[in-house]
Formats: sequence, structure tokens, C-alpha cells
Amino acid sequence: MTGTGFVVLPDTAAADEARAVTPWAAPRVLSHASGRPWLVGRWSPGEIRVATAGPVQVAVVGVCPVTATRLSELTARIRTVSDVDALAAALPGSCHVVASVAGQVRVQGSLTGLRRVFHTRINEADIAADRADVLAAMTGAGIDARALAVRVACGGLVPSPLADQPLWSGIAALAPDHCLVWDRERARTLRWWRPPAPEHPLSAGADAVREALTTALHDRAPAEGRLSTDLSGGMDSTSLCFLAARNTPDLLTFRWGEAEAGNDDAAFASRSIGALGHAEHLVVPPAELPSLFADPDALMDTEEPYPFVRTAARTRHTARLLAGRGARRHLAGHGGDELFTPFPGYLHPLLRRRPMTALRHVRGYAALKRWPVLHTLASLVHPGDEAAWWQSQADHLTDPPLRKRRPSLGWGLRPLRAPSWATATATDAAREALRQTADRAQPLSADLGQHQSLVALRTSAPWYRLLARPFAEAGVQLDSPFFDDRVVDAVLGVRVHEHAGPWRYKPLLADAMRGIVPESVLGRSTKGEFSEEASTGLRSNLPAILDLFTDSALAAHGLIDPGELRTQLLSPQADNAMGIALEPLIGCELWLRAATRPTPAWRFDDVRTSSP
Repeated sequence: MTGTGFVVLPDTAAADEARAVTPWAAPRVLSHASGRPWLVGRWSPGEIRVATAGPVQVAVVGVCPVTATRLSELTARIRTVSDVDALAAALPGSCHVVASVAGQVRVQGSLTGLRRVFHTRINEADIAADRADVLAAMTGAGIDARALAVRVACGGLVPSPLADQPLWSGIAALAPDHCLVWDRERARTLRWWRPPAPEHPLSAGADAVREALTTALHDRAPAEGRLSTDLSGGMDSTSLCFLAARNTPDLLTFRWGEAEAGNDDAAFASRSIGALGHAEHLVVPPAELPSLFADPDALMDTEEPYPFVRTAARTRHTARLLAGRGARRHLAGHGGDELFTPFPGYLHPLLRRRPMTALRHVRGYAALKRWPVLHTLASLVHPGDEAAWWQSQADHLTDPPLRKRRPSLGWGLRPLRAPSWATATATDAAREALRQTADRAQPLSADLGQHQSLVALRTSAPWYRLLARPFAEAGVQLDSPFFDDRVVDAVLGVRVHEHAGPWRYKPLLADAMRGIVPESVLGRSTKGEFSEEASTGLRSNLPAILDLFTDSALAAHGLIDPGELRTQLLSPQADNAMGIALEPLIGCELWLRAATRPTPAWRFDDVRTSSP
């Protein structure tokens, strides 16, 4: 596991005591103006940039394509920690921002949750870190059994804020739109960001998105080594590829070869390759890739369950290949679907403001996706509130799955249903957590469509944060520019219904990239298909998966019924639903085994120090 991470300490005497129990034998240390420790941890030399202006220090951690001069200019304007709002709003990229201002301290992550902040109390002082397991190692925290039960009973699509809860007792997660501010040893949370009103028409919104992405990719190359990027053939990765190629003559593109005849990714990728004459292109044939679900017992992360189990072996293989070609930063199109494919909830405010337009959209979806028109309209007229949605998930957690082809028009991403192998212990604990979430959850936006987009971003961004870890172990920084704060701001400011609907595929991104990306790619309306490959991989690796759960840690904790799981695994599979349900389950099993070993699974000083 990658041993990088950092701890943020207040500018008080208690910080010295907390510094003594950080889990690194020889960490890097940045100090407050007072000389007390401020940031303690392990990071690669180019990962943290610091600017100083008198008693003010600002550190940005992560990907932030801003010049040292510009960062210094922004830092010089800070008089109090409240002034960090303006600095954070001006920074491109996706990064942590940590400020020390005349004895006060402030830290925040990115607004999507790609860069997270966790906090706890130790030795009479509040401290924060970018990793929950670092704080767990410092405090000796045990497992939060209820949080684990939620993961087991609700599967992989538990939405924020419930999904934000760490699996370690006594460790809290900071909401992505909040910052942590210290007054002496005590820290309080303050909201620093609110979503923009979705008021811009499509044409103006496309210009804003184009500018945000162009700025983001202007200086994205690593300080050393090569820049590489995915080139799957889809619009998301291809857009990043062409933007990066403008400033990167030795760009390396990468793609997994397709094993399924119905997957047309190769055809679209080849058209892009022809237009990228100066780049080097690496395509790995299917026969040279590990199968999906290969090595299911390989632990990927110690902080929380790894979400991409089926592709874990391929990810490790990919990271080593890229590192071998000299890549040190790799661009990926993660986040493009969440940003540029609005969720159906946008139809609710549209029905109130422009009923005829909403009805036209519903009819279009009915024709394309066979939505039931009357059911859809009834759900739009009475969407309920967020508290009612969470309560409904608790009430119906063990109900049979809902019919397919029903749009997700509630305050989450889809209805939560417990798998048959989840025990009553797991489902009872999950119900309690769901009901408590109903009491405290607040909409991320008054606009249901915008709320759903933010939920999708905050649910998926932490997954890609974990995906970056195996790349980091190989010495490659995985970078997902679609999760950049300024890019997200630009997209959220566009009228949702103008870049939604059944008639065009990702029209906002297509219009923003016109003249940059080949028209043949911008007009694509299909998406790569990997379901048969997933089914084949599951079948070939089924003996290893069955063996993994023979002596299950989850079963020992009373959370799953291994007999029922075995029955389901050995039953004929009508679709890919089993593979989808297995990924979070295997992730939970491996994480729990690591977390409950007599000797901790992580030793932060025994691994390479690439940036996470």
C-alpha cells in the first residue's frame, strides 16, 4: 500500500505530542511561522507547493497547475483564514489547501471529494489528515461495525453523505464543501462552497467548460517524466487527450484492447490516433491483459474497501506498463459520465418551469429507454424530500429489486436493496444508519437535477481516489481533470435541461470540444460494452472467489451468510448483476481481514513514496 499522506496540526504546544505518534519513522515536516509542526507526512517532492507572505503560509497538495508567482500573489492577499475562500476559488486543479495564518489553521479538500479530509482528537487537540487510516494508526481506532454493515447491506452505490463515513471508530470525514478551522486546539467546520445557479444557456456554458478544461490541461505535465492519457475512443478520455496533446509533444496514449466484437471503442480510437501524429500510442491486446476478477484475494488498500475489484489486476498491470514507458502522470476521463450525463431528476424542476418541454423529454425517454410515461410523470409530480428518500431506503432495504427501466427520480442515485447474502445483523444496522441519515441529510442543491449530479460526483470521486493508489505504488500519479473544482463549477452553472435529454450524447462536452476533437468522436452515441468479458472473467476466477469466502471474516462478524453467497455464485447468471454486487463485497472482505490482523497490514515506512 502506498505510504504517502499527511497530518495537519494546530499551532499549539499539543501539536508536538500529536507529531510524536504519526505513523512514519522519518517523515517530512513543514512548520508554522512559530516553529511548531504544521504538516507532517510522506510525499513526493513535487506534490506540495508552499507560498509564504509574512506570517501567512499556504500549502497546496495535489494537482494544481498554477505558477509559483500566482500562488504567491494569492497568498499575499490573505489576512485571516476567511480570505482563503478567494484563494481556493481561484486555484485550478484538484488539491488540498492548507493555510497557517498568524496562529490559525485551515484545511479543506476538493469539492468533489477526490481530495478528502478526515479529523479526530488526540492528546487534547483536534488533528486532520488526508487519509483515515493514518488517523486510525495514530489513535489505535477500531472498526466502526455499523459503517461496515452499511457497505455490506447497501452495496457499492451508497450515496453521500452516508458513504462518507469512515470505517474506523472515532474518525470523522469533512464534507467536501466545508473546511476545518482551528482556534487553538479546537477545530470547527465551516461551509466554503455552494453550487452555482444553473442559469447559463448551452452555448455560453460550452464556452465556459471549454475555457475551464483548456486552462486545466495547459500545464498538466509532470515535473519529471512523461505525461500519458487514456484514449479509449469515448468522448471523455479523447477530449482530455487532444487538449493535452496541444502542449505535450511526447504524449503517450493508452488503451486496453477489446475482447468483445460488439465493442466499437477501437474504431473511434483509431480515428483519434490518426489525428494525433506526434503522440506515441500503446494498445494492449486482450490476450496480454489479466482477466477480469483475476487475483480476487489481493489486498489493494488498507484505508477502506477497494471498489474496482474486477479490474484490480489489470490496473496494477497498466500502472507498471505506463511506468516502464516513462510516464509519471496519467490522465483519465473519470468523472465525465457524472458531469455530462445529467440524472433524470432534472425533469422535476423542468416540469414546474417548462411543463411542455419536460413532457417532450419524458416522451423521448419513453421511446428510447421504454420509460413508463404515467409512472414517470407521477414520480415527477410528487418527488418527496431528501429525508423521505432516506427513510424509504430503510423501509424497503430488503424488498425485491425494483423493475428495470424505471428512471431514478429520487434524492439518491438508485434505490438501495440488500443482497440475499446480507444477514439480519447487517440489514438491521444499515436500516438504523439510513434512518439517522434521514434526520440529518440536507439537499446539496434546491434543484433536484443539480443535487443528483453532486451526489454522483461525491459518491464516485472517492472511488477514483482509491484507484490512484495502485498507480502511485508504480510511481505514476493518476489524474482525473473532470473532477477539478473549476471544471465542476463550469458544468454546474449550465441549465441542466439544455445538456440533458434523449436526443444527443453529452452535448455540453461535445459543443465545448468542437474544433479540438474530431467530429466523428463528438457525434458518437454508443459506449463500450464489457459485460461478456466480465462474465467470462467471473466464471474463470470463480474457484478463487469461492475459496476467498470459505473462511470469511465478514461471516465471522455475522454480516454475511456464506452458504447463501455460495448458492448465488454457483447459480446461472442471467446478466452481470452478480459481478456488480461482488465487487464491493470482495472489497469489504479483504479490507476487514487486513484491519483485524494482529499486526497491522500497513507500515507507512516500508513502501514507496509516490503521490496518492
